[in-house]
Amino acid sequence: MTKLTDFLIRCRMTGMMSNQIMLNIIKISINSANLESEACNFLKTVWNHGKYNQFLLLLERLPKVLPPAINYLDDEYPQLLRTIYNPPALLFFSGKIALLKTDCIAIVGARKATDYSFRCIGGLVPRLVNRYTIVSGLARGVDSFAHQHTLKNHGQTIAVTGCGLDLVYPPENLDLQQQIMNNGLVISEYPPQMPADRFHFPQRNRIIAGLSQKVIITEARKRSGSLITASLALENNREVLAIPGPIDRPLSVGCNRLIEEGATPLINFNNL
Repeated sequence: MTKLTDFLIRCRMTGMMSNQIMLNIIKISINSANLESEACNFLKTVWNHGKYNQFLLLLERLPKVLPPAINYLDDEYPQLLRTIYNPPALLFFSGKIALLKTDCIAIVGARKATDYSFRCIGGLVPRLVNRYTIVSGLARGVDSFAHQHTLKNHGQTIAVTGCGLDLVYPPENLDLQQQIMNNGLVISEYPPQMPADRFHFPQRNRIIAGLSQKVIITEARKRSGSLITASLALENNREVLAIPGPIDRPLSVGCNRLIEEGATPLINFNNL
């Protein structure tokens, strides 16, 4: 672990450091002779005196043993992810970090997915696992289906979570998260003991889209996190593929609208 990574982990674990500030510290580190000193001088300019002193106090109380992580400048950090707006400065991980440098495809969709998603993913994944690492968000429904089918088909999978890696959300995915940690990779930009929060999930979605060459949406409501992922993917020049569905089903509205707006309709799994 580099000095920069070590310092960023400790900064993040105080709970006071935003991703943007850490990206600024990374910029400072490139030409820095004394990283901590120069970073602290920078923090004094962006924080008031009380907040800065609180940060120093929390920094001193952190445990000496730090969780594994990589920063934006590390060799293990994927180049594709560097190209997105507001890339994560730091990624905590558990599992095979080398998977971040493989060709990735994301599969996302509704949390309350139907058997239609389950069947589609069951047909998709066996055709993908020999060429791609499957990325998803470890949520209920489609995300879980994608990870489970990948493991079942002896493929590689990356789960991007919206909480610290010592926690599990949703709780029923405890066994699945452990399986992925043992056989694939689980990553998060959030430090240990950071619980899942509503605003974490759109942030997590930018990482899912950023890691992936393509993003597949199976089922999605008119307004959903999956559509946020699709939008982020399009903004970053990733291909978005949507599985069409019956026009009278709420969970097909999102995918059908994506197709109407220019997403590729995924109607033949052999053409991926």
